[in-house]
Amino acid sequence: MTFRLRAVRALVLLAGFYLMGVVLLAAMAAVDWIVVTRLFSRVAEFQGAVVAVTVLLAVAILRGMFSFLRAGRLGPAPHAVAVTPQEQPELWEEVRAAAEATGEPAPDELYLTAEVNAGVAEQSRLLGLLPGRRRMLLGLPLLAGLSVPRLRAVLAHEFGHYSNLDTRLGGLTMRGRQAVLHTVKVFSQGTTRMHHVIGALYVGYARMFLRTSQSMARHQELAADQVAARHAGRDATAGALGALPVLDAAYAHYWETYAEMGIALGALPPVGEVHGGFGRLLAARPGERLAALSAGQRPPRPHRYDSHPPTAERIALIEQLPADGRADGPGDEPAALTLLRDPDQVFAALEQRTLSDQAARLRRVDWDELVMARAIADAEAWSQPLRLAVARALRADGAAPARRGTAAQGAEKTEEAELPGLEEVLDAFDRGLLWMAVADRMPKPPQASRLTGSSARNFIRPRLFDGLAGMVHLRLAGTGHAAPDIAWSGRPGLALPADWEKAMDDALDAALSDTPDTAPLRALLAGTV
Repeated sequence: MTFRLRAVRALVLLAGFYLMGVVLLAAMAAVDWIVVTRLFSRVAEFQGAVVAVTVLLAVAILRGMFSFLRAGRLGPAPHAVAVTPQEQPELWEEVRAAAEATGEPAPDELYLTAEVNAGVAEQSRLLGLLPGRRRMLLGLPLLAGLSVPRLRAVLAHEFGHYSNLDTRLGGLTMRGRQAVLHTVKVFSQGTTRMHHVIGALYVGYARMFLRTSQSMARHQELAADQVAARHAGRDATAGALGALPVLDAAYAHYWETYAEMGIALGALPPVGEVHGGFGRLLAARPGERLAALSAGQRPPRPHRYDSHPPTAERIALIEQLPADGRADGPGDEPAALTLLRDPDQVFAALEQRTLSDQAARLRRVDWDELVMARAIADAEAWSQPLRLAVARALRADGAAPARRGTAAQGAEKTEEAELPGLEEVLDAFDRGLLWMAVADRMPKPPQASRLTGSSARNFIRPRLFDGLAGMVHLRLAGTGHAAPDIAWSGRPGLALPADWEKAMDDALDAALSDTPDTAPLRALLAGTV
């Protein structure tokens, strides 16, 4: 079946999606008329019940039909920064050039978002037969991670969805898929049983329509890739497709590891750095080091009706195109962020639009202070179980004074406030309490409590190692022998004294061996007093 015939078939089914509501309303009106005028004319209660049910069903159907017609309307402004051609002329020039290359009008609005994504939304009527106002959403992480040629490919691809790639019906069907999915979502959010009853009919019909239009939707995606390759170049388009999953993984890593590291401590990075710090990570992780963040991750399982073919397939098809003499050159090209005027101000404005009121009230500290605070908090969390276990072992051994008072809660608070220090922990190890009493008091899952001998020691040893390492980190930070290390190319933490990394690991291993020897660790610590 040709693309045009598939488009016509999908269009007929799309019209049927709307006509189904008209038919259902007509059928219910006929049922009401028959019940009221022909059947049970003397049983008013039954008539009222039937009419009440059909009215509720009609309300649900009308809501779905109204949502279907409104699916192409633009919603309120997103949590993003609106930029005008006067504010960002260079970026707008690229957007307009991409639109012109696809034969499409430029968007009326341009918003910069905090997502690794780009898209064009249209205030269309009659599912796209009558186009209207357009809004483009463009993620700042894309500008930070893509070169200008690769950004051109992304822009051209988005406008390619709206161009007459093969037939106007193709674009109409793509809008129809969005309208169908929007309508089904409205029914899924219904709170009454009637919504779910009618929604089941629409969901069934929607599945049939989505299956019918699936091949055409994928054809549209591949055709948009071809448009991008013609505008930006074959190599840049293939490079952009390959870079998007890497950027997505890198941004998720940045957000979890850096941007949010101080939230639990009531702090955020400096103004503009919540999103803007992503560029620092990208600069420190070129090429393979950046790709390593997504290595080993399974790609998300595609939705049954996803219109995007696998990325590898899309790249392979683009690479089959003849060479056009336009090299990708991402290493030589500056990031597309250079298209922005005063990017620091843009990042600061984006924070105002995206941060919650609670987050916006958090104190702002520089990266070094944030890393140090996070490292200390982590070290305290690592060491807490070990210190509690040692305190209880000492108390049971009679080496620590018994807690006074009868309130259990008060005793717990006193215990936590008087936890042993590093020297006391090492003294307990020297007295042989590590494997006799401390290890048994470390928290562990129930199934591990049945382990004995070397199996039990090997299971709990990594937790003991983390606890003892945390105490050493706290000592070094407190005495000024450790500095914060933002480590954009690794993980943030503490920079230990020179030659300490290997020596400390060996000393910790010796202290936690089957026959504990704390002398190496004490010798290391002697130089930090």
